[in-house]
This record gives sequence, C-alpha cells and structure tokens, in this order.
Amino acid sequence: MKDINDFMPKIPNMRWGALMNKAPTNKKVHEMNKIFPSNGKWHTVFEEKDLITIDGKQIRKKDPNKWT
Repeated sequence: MKDINDFMPKIPNMRWGALMNKAPTNKKVHEMNKIFPSNGKWHTVFEEKDLITIDGKQIRKKDPNKWT
C-alpha cells in the first residue's frame, strides 16, 4: 500500500492535511491540531459510528461517562 504523502500535493506552509470521509467541524479541526504534528504531511481520517481510523490505526469511540 502506498503512503498518502506519495501522491497528495505538496502545499507550501501547510501544517498538516487530512483526507476524510466526512467534512470536519471546527471542533474536529481543533482536535486534529493537537494530534498531528506541524510537518506538512497528509493523514487519512475515516470516521464511522463507533470507530475512527487514523492512518490505518483503528480507535474505538467510547463515552467518557462510561469509563471506569
């Protein structure tokens, strides 16, 4: 599998980029600013009902009120 950075455009002064399956909200962009480094690389973010996949790594969504 090819790295997304091999074929996505290089944009000058870009902090990071994300290829997503849903349009991001301002809150999501703020969260991604905390996650992704400012190195100008692209990332894949696919969000489903109870699962988020970031760069091929699956992260389950959990309600913080149900944490023990």
